Amino acid sequence: MAGILATKKQLHTVNLFGILHCRLVMSRSEKLLKRILGNPKDFSFSELETLLTGLGYQLSNSGSTSGSAVRFINNKTDHIIRLHRPHPSPVLKEYVVKFIISELKQEGYLYD
Repeated sequence: MAGILATKKQLHTVNLFGILHCRLVMSRSEKLLKRILGNPKDFSFSELETLLTGLGYQLSNSGSTSGSAVRFINNKTDHIIRLHRPHPSPVLKEYVVKFIISELKQEGYLYD
């Protein structure tokens, strides 16, 4: 029983770490939201993954034979963003960036 109990100082440290972690993740997401709004020509798939993960989405392949097809699923809102992983370059095409902006506006993450 004693191993389960934590001191106030330990709880404060854990809570503070959680708050700092959330601020760091949100800061990255906010920066990437601003960046994608500029329709950058060099927005990478890894940046997209970081952005959408920070907004509550999870990356999922569409199946074992899906090839480059992926889904980003938000379990809270049941929203799904389907696209193909870019190749051979990791940079997203311009129409994909515009599609992502449209989807994020539709879900209320971005405003006109």
